Amino acid sequence: MAIPEITQTLLAAKKANGISYADLEAAIGQDEVWISAVIYRQASADADQAKKLVTTLGLPEEMADELTIPPLKGGLDPVIPTDPLIYRLYEIMQVYGMPVKDVIHEKFGDGIMSAIDFSLEVDKVEDPKGDRVQITMCGKFLPYKKW
Repeated sequence: MAIPEITQTLLAAKKANGISYADLEAAIGQDEVWISAVIYRQASADADQAKKLVTTLGLPEEMADELTIPPLKGGLDPVIPTDPLIYRLYEIMQVYGMPVKDVIHEKFGDGIMSAIDFSLEVDKVEDPKGDRVQITMCGKFLPYKKW
């Protein structure tokens, strides 16, 4: 995946200042996954959120304007991701996508889960056999319109 120049700048400032996504969440008042999506240019911030982000990272306020522009979303290159963590998420959808779709349709009817009216949280669950990654997705159900 080609990383935009602004993303590289934001990530470098985050690292140089020792700032975590949790720190950014506290400073901006938005979820850390959403903030990361703004940094990776997969979401847009409003002017106040963008200003808080660049200020917290110690960057010039002029950089905030670019973060308010609606980005081109998606576009992972190549189509099948090669990064091991992203590939595992892709693999999970390859294995469990149809079963999840079937269960959703059984419970809700014919429709989809919104990726617009949506939230995603990543949590660490401590386990004696090895810490676990817990990903919670919550999207509004959108039934297909009949006409």
